Amino acid sequence: MKIVAARLHRVRLPLVHEFRTSSHGKSLLDHILVELTDASGATGWGEIASPSDPYYAPETVESCWHVGERYLVPAILGQEWDHPEQLPQLWAKVRGNQFAKSGLDTAGWVLWATINGVPLAEALGGTRSEVVAGVSLGIEPTIDDLLAEVDRHLAAGYPRVKLKIAPGWDVEPVRAVRAAHPDLDLHVDANGIYAANQWEDLEALDEFGLTMIEQPFAPRDLLAHAHLQQDIETPICLDESIETVEDLETALSLGALRVLNIKVSRMGGLTAAREAHDRAHAAGIPVWCGGMHEFGIGRAANIALSSLPGFTLPSDVSASAKYYAQDVITPPVVATQGVVQVPTAPGLGHEVDTAFIAANTIATSELKSS
Repeated sequence: MKIVAARLHRVRLPLVHEFRTSSHGKSLLDHILVELTDASGATGWGEIASPSDPYYAPETVESCWHVGERYLVPAILGQEWDHPEQLPQLWAKVRGNQFAKSGLDTAGWVLWATINGVPLAEALGGTRSEVVAGVSLGIEPTIDDLLAEVDRHLAAGYPRVKLKIAPGWDVEPVRAVRAAHPDLDLHVDANGIYAANQWEDLEALDEFGLTMIEQPFAPRDLLAHAHLQQDIETPICLDESIETVEDLETALSLGALRVLNIKVSRMGGLTAAREAHDRAHAAGIPVWCGGMHEFGIGRAANIALSSLPGFTLPSDVSASAKYYAQDVITPPVVATQGVVQVPTAPGLGHEVDTAFIAANTIATSELKSS
């Protein structure tokens, strides 16, 4: 196979409901859609779902655009390859920049699956025909507002709810949700906002029977996570801390996690995400697929990944309509009573709505092999 052309599309879509985490809020998103064309004329799509600001991770839309256009795309144009696992070897000299790499890696997998006439999930080794979806709820203005959001999504059939927390918005919101829904599969996500000496409120969460406390401390502070895990019964889940399989090995050695959130974007694509799944599965660590509010292209890739056997917890693969009035794929992702079907059509499993993408694109770059 040989990629002869690549296009980057910076696409802007509004969210149907503002989303707020411990660091910032957002009401619209710019993501970069990657379109790779093979010498045969086949295309594969990927998504660079980086945040616009460097709060979740160092990368931004602008940095991903620069790295993708200047380094990653030139590294793969005109190069012969047989399997998408080989693509990361072509840009191996580029350090970090996992979000930027993820879009191209995913597009390579979709292209390969399309040419070979197999669904993306099958190409990855998936075994499930459906995936249980959970929802992630942001920090709301009041606890009553939060309870209303929880009720709305439970009425839609979602079996798991994740709450964003931060100092001052942790114990009381969780207490209120748990009181209203004693049997709910509930977990919380701090996005690394707590300092290593802010233990009391995190320890207080232990009484609420949470499925997990996700990323309480800064990404590199694995020792703090290990120490907290020793002190509480609730499993610690790592997200931002795990950018590579080597990070996972370190965290496992320290006993810093009992659950792993695998994000395709954070780990540099489907190749690395599948490797992390395999390592965690071998270690007996349950995994689930986290989301970055992906448009439909990235969301479909997450669903395919979530079909692998180690994804035993509900994943952030909720319906397109939870975030967007219209998505970039047809049909959009649909959740029925909290369950999403794994596509069975070749490649991505959805049609890419190129007209809708064009109507919402604010910048485009095209590169071709010489």
